[in-house]
Amino acid sequence: MSIVQEFNYFKPKTMKEAFTLLYRQKNAAILAGGTDLVCNLKDGTASHDAVIDIKGITTLNHITFKGKKLKIGALVTFSDLIKSEIIQEHFPLIMEMAKTVASDAIRNRATMVGNICSAVPCMDSGPILSLYDAEVYVSGPGCNFRLPVSKWFKGSRKTAIKKINIVTSIVIPLPAEKHGGCFVKLGRYKGEDLAQASVAILALPNHQYRVAFGSVAPVPIRAKKIEQALNGNPLDDNLINTAIDLIPQEISPITDIRATKEYRMHMCRVMFARAIKAAVGRLNGVGPAYGTALI
Repeated sequence: MSIVQEFNYFKPKTMKEAFTLLYRQKNAAILAGGTDLVCNLKDGTASHDAVIDIKGITTLNHITFKGKKLKIGALVTFSDLIKSEIIQEHFPLIMEMAKTVASDAIRNRATMVGNICSAVPCMDSGPILSLYDAEVYVSGPGCNFRLPVSKWFKGSRKTAIKKINIVTSIVIPLPAEKHGGCFVKLGRYKGEDLAQASVAILALPNHQYRVAFGSVAPVPIRAKKIEQALNGNPLDDNLINTAIDLIPQEISPITDIRATKEYRMHMCRVMFARAIKAAVGRLNGVGPAYGTALI
């Protein structure tokens, strides 16, 4: 399917030029990877007078780790995340998530920043960023500010960004303690498919846990009730079952073309049990290798 609507195309080389274009254009869209935007333009779910391609702003293409904080620039693709030695060493959970995103072709173009800016409920990045208490760094004319990811998502396809703002990076703090994690994504088949549901877990020393769900609510869900039930308690089957019983209080899945709400609810229980055991195993150095399929 081709794009049939007309729009002006711009490719600025600096942030200043991009801000000027955003200010002057009535209804502009930012393009980084374009894997969501181009599809939306093709099927008519989005309509823009201008597309501003920021791939020419090379300062946005970086992965750095300084002061125990990971910084992922707006042009960093999921393939970049998978190949990064920094990610592999310090944040293997991000690598595990990135490997589940669509296909090689999509991962070569799609960006993590673009993923959270599209803010579709089935996005893969949201639960992981929620676990790490990430911050979204935003720039505008004459201003720079940051938002915790917990305040970024406002609803399905809705974020806290304003018209003349551009997300420049995501910053993720490394937990002070040693930790193990697990990301499990449910799809209809292997390959280029959107998530029916996803579960992300961090296991930390002293029986501390962080739990998040994706594709089972309008926004990523940080499961505070489950965390409260788990924290401070040694993991066993009884504790896992207690946490599983709380899942219906945390998530609100829907029925759509990919799955029924009942199936999503059931599989979140299954995925949670497998994910928390894998996360604890990895914390203790005996779990499955990151990237191992658990479902």
